[in-house]
Amino acid sequence: MSDTVSRLGQVLVVCAPSGTGKSTLISKLREEFPNFGFSVSYTTRAPRGDEQNGREYNFVSRETFVAMRSQGEFCEWAEVHGNLYGTATAPVNKMLDEGKDVLFDIDVQGAKQLKKTFYKGNFIFLLPPSREELTRRLVGRGTDSEESIAKRLANAQGEIAQADFFDYWIVNEDLEQAYQEFRAVFMAGALKPELRTDVEATILKEWED
Repeated sequence: MSDTVSRLGQVLVVCAPSGTGKSTLISKLREEFPNFGFSVSYTTRAPRGDEQNGREYNFVSRETFVAMRSQGEFCEWAEVHGNLYGTATAPVNKMLDEGKDVLFDIDVQGAKQLKKTFYKGNFIFLLPPSREELTRRLVGRGTDSEESIAKRLANAQGEIAQADFFDYWIVNEDLEQAYQEFRAVFMAGALKPELRTDVEATILKEWED
């Protein structure tokens, strides 16, 4: 535990079906609270365009990734289109010790992996107000084919079926209300006793026998 920070950082995990507005809410939170830590993930895929090692991703061989996974170095990992992706635990813990909050924008399976390591984190599930409204939003984006929209709705059904796993539910019907609820979870999380090194080192210490 660090003695130089007012509190330890919190882990905030956010999941939502595609089209629910998760990216917008996360952007608003990052804009208001710019001190979030950023974890550079590991991947076995090759760099694209002007991507640089250690900036967009830590690019490693499959053998290196598998070895790291075997040694338990990842708090979450997944295979997507034949490539491996993962988040190393040690850098996240370092940021938390420095008082930086760490936000994970991730799918439900990734969230379940993170829960094993960061079980005291805040796990949020964002819901659409209805199936009809989610369909309207997906169609309204104008970027997906009918087949893609049908697949996204099917995925949403599977994700929503696992909503009970999460600590908080936020229904994004009105963006401003949803953001205030999202912000409230973040603010409350920062007040958890296990993160308040400032209180432990000062006020509580005064009352020790």
